[in-house]
Amino acid sequence: MSTFEQAPQGADPRTPGHVESARARAAVSGASGPGLLERVFKLSAHNTTVRTEVIAGLTTFLTMAYIIFVNPSILGDAGMPKGSVFVATCLIAALGTLIMGLYANYPIAMAPGMGLNAYFAYVVVLGMGYTWQVALGAVFISGCLFLIVTVTGLRELFIQGIPQSLRTAITVGIGMFLALIALKSAGVVAASPATFVTLGDLHSAPVVLATLGFLIIVALDKLKVRGAILIGIVTVTVLSFFGGNKFHGVFDAPPSIAPTFMQLDILGALKGGILNVVLVFFLVEMFDATGTLMGVAKRAGLLVPGKMERMNKALLADSGAIFAGSLLGTSSTTAYVESAAGVQAGGRTGLTAVVVALLFLACLMISPLAGSVPAYATAPALLFVGCLMLRDLVELDWEDTTEVIPAAVTALTMPFTYSIANGLAFGFITYAVLKLCTGRAREVHAMVWVIAAVFLFKFAYIGGH
Repeated sequence: MSTFEQAPQGADPRTPGHVESARARAAVSGASGPGLLERVFKLSAHNTTVRTEVIAGLTTFLTMAYIIFVNPSILGDAGMPKGSVFVATCLIAALGTLIMGLYANYPIAMAPGMGLNAYFAYVVVLGMGYTWQVALGAVFISGCLFLIVTVTGLRELFIQGIPQSLRTAITVGIGMFLALIALKSAGVVAASPATFVTLGDLHSAPVVLATLGFLIIVALDKLKVRGAILIGIVTVTVLSFFGGNKFHGVFDAPPSIAPTFMQLDILGALKGGILNVVLVFFLVEMFDATGTLMGVAKRAGLLVPGKMERMNKALLADSGAIFAGSLLGTSSTTAYVESAAGVQAGGRTGLTAVVVALLFLACLMISPLAGSVPAYATAPALLFVGCLMLRDLVELDWEDTTEVIPAAVTALTMPFTYSIANGLAFGFITYAVLKLCTGRAREVHAMVWVIAAVFLFKFAYIGGH
């Protein structure tokens, strides 16, 4: 997430009893007159208190803190300095979330997105052979495009033009792609010249510890233990020290961000002919971030008349964080659906987000611990997130083959070609062709034809890389 998890189930926190008690608490806290926090975040208007918002912020942070370990591990595989990526991850999570809280007054946190970081490292850099500097340039370009379509209002039109089946397929395909990466990092899956992939050495310590970590995460999540993913990562990391991994301490001054700060190569991205890379970043950012913002805001009761204008501010904050992250030195930043956990805990204003931002800043002092986390410790988190993404398959209309086949092609092609871009390309092309061949071309939005044509042109004249 993961970025694709659904809002927590349970009773609606905005039930009459909850609202009345919240009003009572707000009245008590505001008895001496509106303070700074009340004026900035309008706590009483949202039936919440400072205490509730702080608890909600801590809850959200615990559910997404795993990203400070996972992101450096993934981008480190692309050759990026892990220490610098760690700092960039903490800084952009803090900056993006702070803007979301202060500017949009939304209880939504932001950080580098899962799935997008894997595409950045394993496809664009390791698969296509581009440098990580060029890949950062592609992220910057996609962020600029994202900001333009947000400001001009094209963002909503663009999303409405993409069929729901392909939106679902993008989520599922990225989940399968993450799962493959996780199994490979854990040593469960290994290369084979005869069958391409095969079973790894199940007796090795990484496989055993990764399996244990995965089971811990799933069990704790089912028991609704906050921070289940983080607990799983920390447990495996601690056990790894008994198996040869070196412990470098917990606290220290943060590493220098200089090796990644402003190191993006925009001209290289423009000259590199990686239009499809920019398109993939753009599309996934579009669906992921917008869906998360709408879903969590709805859960918080913010998508009602009189409060909708804040959604536009949230969209702008989300868009700006993407290219800001590329300047700092990390892959695309997006809104985290784990924010729904904080909303479930009562978070209703930007104060929740501010608390999360401050906690990410505090994490800058634990860089030695972050550097001690092995890849097989973060693999269970990737596998767990990937598994959760597969549940979106239930949203497909399995009776309509012109919808479900393009979706299946999209999802299956991503892991089997080790490329999210190829999955999107085959999916859009298949969707357009099947609708045309079955006399249902009028059902296809113009945006689908445009995207399919771009990918088809790319395959015909540029090739499959």
